[in-house]
Amino acid sequence: MTRISEITEHWFGLCRKPPAVHALQTYTGIPPESAYERLPDGGGGGSGTIRRGIGAALSGMRTLNRNRQLLWFTLLAGLVLAGNTLGQAVLYSINWTWAAQPFIVWQVLNFLLEFATLFSLVFLLAGLVMSVSSKREGSASFFGELVGAKKYLKTLFLWSFVLALAGILLYIIFIYLPIWFPHVWHVEPFVTNWFLQFPFNLTLYPMKLIGDLPANHYSVLAWVYPIGFSQALSYSEINLFLFILTPFVVPFIVLEQKTLMEAVVGSFATIKRIWVEVAACAVFLGVVAYGVFLTYYLVQAAHGMFTSPVLVFSRPTTTWFALGLLYDLALLGIAFVVATVGGIAALDLFTDAKTGQITGSPEPESRS
Repeated sequence: MTRISEITEHWFGLCRKPPAVHALQTYTGIPPESAYERLPDGGGGGSGTIRRGIGAALSGMRTLNRNRQLLWFTLLAGLVLAGNTLGQAVLYSINWTWAAQPFIVWQVLNFLLEFATLFSLVFLLAGLVMSVSSKREGSASFFGELVGAKKYLKTLFLWSFVLALAGILLYIIFIYLPIWFPHVWHVEPFVTNWFLQFPFNLTLYPMKLIGDLPANHYSVLAWVYPIGFSQALSYSEINLFLFILTPFVVPFIVLEQKTLMEAVVGSFATIKRIWVEVAACAVFLGVVAYGVFLTYYLVQAAHGMFTSPVLVFSRPTTTWFALGLLYDLALLGIAFVVATVGGIAALDLFTDAKTGQITGSPEPESRS
């Protein structure tokens, strides 16, 4: 049993042995605690790169645990996406109540909403990166660094525009893809089926709370769930995909003072060298988030309500309604915490790549 414990600690970077490489003293502006312990990999490659990716995720968890002020990023990012959900509900309410908007008008409105959402998230991410990288002693000052991120406003604005445009194009492609690939249609029912299950089916479903009112008499709040929420979730999945593809653009902008083009080129060049570490980190955090999500089976078992054509539309009692709503909010909160850890982990990987700590990355310049 002791041997198994030692192997587990060695794999996940929990070894108590001192790291072979200590604080990042050759790269100013990065806190010592953001550098996680390096695990021996026998010369690099293979499982060593995977362990470094997982180590970055674990380091992000420890950094967040030591610096609770960074949870302001989690809260504000959650409020931004809540605003996106409400915005999607407003768009659908307008589209249904007035008249169906032409395709181009509808996509322009969606683009404007996505641009506002992404700009807010990118700006918050810049504050998170600057807060973690500038911390020396004590707690990181998130709001102080967020104010300092204003000097990069123009570049962050342009980057948000690019991300929003790419996101809308990907969303349009996803809409029309099933025309040529009919099997893709089977993915949407599999995802939306979750919204029909307890504890997700209890939250403000308009047909249950409003009854037989005509659709043009629904309030905006009636469109929040499931329409606004599902649309916000769809765009969030695309946005997350774009952020994973370009994880180092914001650090290049706010830490290296690069132009947008230089930051994008630098991000792709860096991720090309350490793509295994980045993939391992993303997969590890994804597994954690999905593992937490699957706890809804335990909630269903405790309530005795499982998926069936009869039960999915049945309304739970008031007590279970409240408990289910609290569970949904907790689940979303954990998802945003994992996203925060991902942002911190990306900064760890960026730091190590810049200082030559990761195999395959350029060595830092020696000073004579």
